Amino acid sequence: MTATETIIHGKWVIPVEPHDVVYENYAVVIKDGKIIETIDSAKALQKYTGQNHIHKSKHAILPGFINCHCHSPMSLLRGYADDLALMDWLQHYIWPAEKKWVSESFVFDGSCLAIAEMLRSGVTCFNDMYFFPHITAKAAVQTGMRSVIGLPIITFANPWASDEDDCFAKNVEIFNAFQQEPLLTFTMAPHSIYATSEAGIMRVAEFADQHNLPIHMHVHETDDEVQQSLQTTKQRPLARLHKMNITSSRLLAVHMTQVNEADHEIIAASGSHIIHCPSSNLKLASGFCPAQRFVQAGVNVAFGTDGAASNNNLDMLEELQLASILAKAVANEPTAIDAAQTLRMATYNGAQALGLGEMTGSLEVGKAADIIAIDLEQLESQPVYHPVSQIVYTASREQVTDVWVNGKHLLADRQLTTLDEHELIAKAKQWGDKIS
Repeated sequence: MTATETIIHGKWVIPVEPHDVVYENYAVVIKDGKIIETIDSAKALQKYTGQNHIHKSKHAILPGFINCHCHSPMSLLRGYADDLALMDWLQHYIWPAEKKWVSESFVFDGSCLAIAEMLRSGVTCFNDMYFFPHITAKAAVQTGMRSVIGLPIITFANPWASDEDDCFAKNVEIFNAFQQEPLLTFTMAPHSIYATSEAGIMRVAEFADQHNLPIHMHVHETDDEVQQSLQTTKQRPLARLHKMNITSSRLLAVHMTQVNEADHEIIAASGSHIIHCPSSNLKLASGFCPAQRFVQAGVNVAFGTDGAASNNNLDMLEELQLASILAKAVANEPTAIDAAQTLRMATYNGAQALGLGEMTGSLEVGKAADIIAIDLEQLESQPVYHPVSQIVYTASREQVTDVWVNGKHLLADRQLTTLDEHELIAKAKQWGDKIS
């Protein structure tokens, strides 16, 4: 028999790759934080001696969700300003609150709260965009969470940097400081074409090319954004980015709710990725991303929650259900973005968008053991005819019982292992008392 570390046995194992495959009574074998085999459970017991056999006889075992767009520290602004249009929300509530309250301690406490929430909803990797990115990186490293940290570029003065030059100087320092962290990578994160200068975006592209980094950016989030660009430059934002050679397989275009034929052609031809954030887009009445049309054109579409201040949660299972149902309504086609495709978008596609496709996103041999277990024997999920459909259309985040990142058990039977739930709640309440 072969010695290994952990063997996770499940009622179902859903590897995502190969696509739309479900194995019954299977096991995932882990050694040195990596998957070394998916195998019939009975054969695994005969073949391997594991220090830790974990039996999840009521569960589906699958790759963890990848949250491709969030603003983690904004979990401390959850519910602070609701039922507002985006620019009203930003200019009159969120930006003034950030100017007054955002600090290293705010970012650390908010990031820890967000990481805990994401773990409890099955997220094993998140792509962030916020001020003091080194502090969110610190929180992720301490927790053992896989993270992609956006290095933000924004024109106006903010609590972290005085201008774009200051942003760049600090980002270079942060990028160099975290090179040895195995669970952490970076994106360049210009906020948007209205909050970052064209010169700043060109500097972003140069740094991204030099260091092989994705570019993570809000694009066509609202009609107001598009109209403002047309009034000032006579071009749509995506057309301006395309003219600057930003549209490529590096670009993560977040939101894309305002899409005409020319926009669609640019995205499809350039290899850019779409990060679809259905909950936030619906809550802010930003519009509808035509996800099915992008998928049909071969565009890689993944999901993000956006921040808890505009969602108001970081629940990826909610995003899965909304994305699939919304795609059917927008396309007027009940077969649009089916359950298997939706699950793939939340896992494999996210990894591809972030440049992590060789590392995570599916339960394949050699990939990191970024794995979740979802209990499908809850009353609300019965009966189970098709486990993938049950996960996408009926499962809630409370059914996520276990999460492993790189083989480390970060959520065990709903209990966080590297974060103190009571401490997180106490600190969140303290911030709420100050800010309110």
